[in-house]
Amino acid sequence: MNQPDTEDWDLEIKPQAGLLDFKLNDLWHYRDLLILLVRRDFVSFYKQTILGPIWFFVQPVITIIFYTFVFGNLAGIPTDGIPKPLFYLGGTILWNYFADCLTKTSTVFKDNSALMSKVYFPRLIMPLSVVVSNLVRFTVQLVLFIAIAVFYYAKGSPVTINAVALLFPFLLLLIAAQGLGLGMIISAITTKYRDLAFVVTFGVPLLMYATTVIYPLSEAEAKFGKYSWLIKFNPMTGIIETFRYGFLGRGSFSFELLGYCTTATAILLLLGVVIFNKAEKTFVDTV
Repeated sequence: MNQPDTEDWDLEIKPQAGLLDFKLNDLWHYRDLLILLVRRDFVSFYKQTILGPIWFFVQPVITIIFYTFVFGNLAGIPTDGIPKPLFYLGGTILWNYFADCLTKTSTVFKDNSALMSKVYFPRLIMPLSVVVSNLVRFTVQLVLFIAIAVFYYAKGSPVTINAVALLFPFLLLLIAAQGLGLGMIISAITTKYRDLAFVVTFGVPLLMYATTVIYPLSEAEAKFGKYSWLIKFNPMTGIIETFRYGFLGRGSFSFELLGYCTTATAILLLLGVVIFNKAEKTFVDTV
């Protein structure tokens, strides 16, 4: 009996794939797995905690109280006329989303090595699940920010919302792409060099001080002068400044700065995909 030369398969596993292959087809077919991983992350993180998801609110509230007391009152760092709690909360929720995406993606190979070595699924599902699960936390904290902003609006504080706020979905996409891209780069490297994970643990909080989370860009330009470009070099700076300008009417917004952030983010994401795709072929042998 003659066999056909070709057969139709639902899934074909190939030993080689393009380094720039995002595997979007596979990601769509495995969308149910993505949802399950997001649910797992959410449940496991708050399982057996007394407050549960209430920590979504408690953490930023404690942070802005601390920042207001230390940086606002003791250090006397100006906030461009924005009420201190609102200023710090706006920068904090954006930075926390980026930092969570970065730190959790950077250990995705190590944390899921047992699962990845047993069954096939597009490996990009893992870092994507981190980005989506952290988005849940960010959304809850954004509601808190909006509630506090409405309170200050009602009190007559000199803060206003403008058309730049319409860029918010794009800003959120940039943050997610930055955390995902940089996290995948670090994740691929940590399969061979575990020390990098420790560098990320204490390096990311330090990197926050090179971003306009606790001070406005105008203050950095006034204090550091020609060296303020180091602050602008951080791609998160333009995103945070644009967010504050759009929702609070204060900040240093420019399309030039936002364009730089977009370009830097695209480069990080492309590098992340290339390095991640290259590492996933051999990570089982090194993890």
